Amino acid sequence: MPIIQSLDRALNILDLFDEYTTELKITEISNRMDLHKSTVHSLLKTLQLHGYIEQDEETGKYRLGMRLLEKGQLLLQRLDIRSLARKHLAAFTDHTGQTTHLVILDGKEGVYIDKVEGEKAAIRYSRIGRRVPLHSSAVGKALVAFRKQEEIELLLKDYSYVVQTSLTIRDKETFLTELSRIQSQGYAVDDQENEPGVRCAAAPIYDHNGQVAAAMSVSTLLSAVDDSQFLQLIELLLQETKTISKLMGYRP
Repeated sequence: MPIIQSLDRALNILDLFDEYTTELKITEISNRMDLHKSTVHSLLKTLQLHGYIEQDEETGKYRLGMRLLEKGQLLLQRLDIRSLARKHLAAFTDHTGQTTHLVILDGKEGVYIDKVEGEKAAIRYSRIGRRVPLHSSAVGKALVAFRKQEEIELLLKDYSYVVQTSLTIRDKETFLTELSRIQSQGYAVDDQENEPGVRCAAAPIYDHNGQVAAAMSVSTLLSAVDDSQFLQLIELLLQETKTISKLMGYRP
């Protein structure tokens, strides 16, 4: 099917914005899109008309509009696993003080669909809707490891092993070895592979078909949680993911 160029360009404009780039001038958008300002102006006005883009009256800069939040909320409401898991994430965080996340697979990345931040929060960059790599995060590893081999091979085809820290896995062979270890122990660990000083653990959540529906993780500061305490957190995590899986209709 042919691609509608104007729609493709409008969507690419929306993709320019993220947590680091919250506002842009029209000249910046024009340069990044390699399009004439008049073309960009027309696209922005169309997006603005429908509420997907807003313009600051004082600075003239553009930012994402509230319509995206509305649509995002509709999507989150469809994710039943989020409502089922929410109280378990909250209970885990209340009990341990550590931050918990719920992540699903989208393409070749994980996406945070829920987060409960604890008083001992290890990381603050995570947010609902943010994407996370498969090879360098505990949740990413857990989302991949417990799938069928053909699914794993498909996910890793042309996968890019972006280096996050000096401890990040950098090739397929090493990643496959890591996935095998995860399958044996039942959970995944990211030991400063995604962020220095931060260690995370994650376990899969299964649906009624026995498929991996999501992964739940706990994030800790290496300086605040020793190996023994970390193992205790993992045991609690496995209990919670087992309970959530049962609520999803999973019967091993």
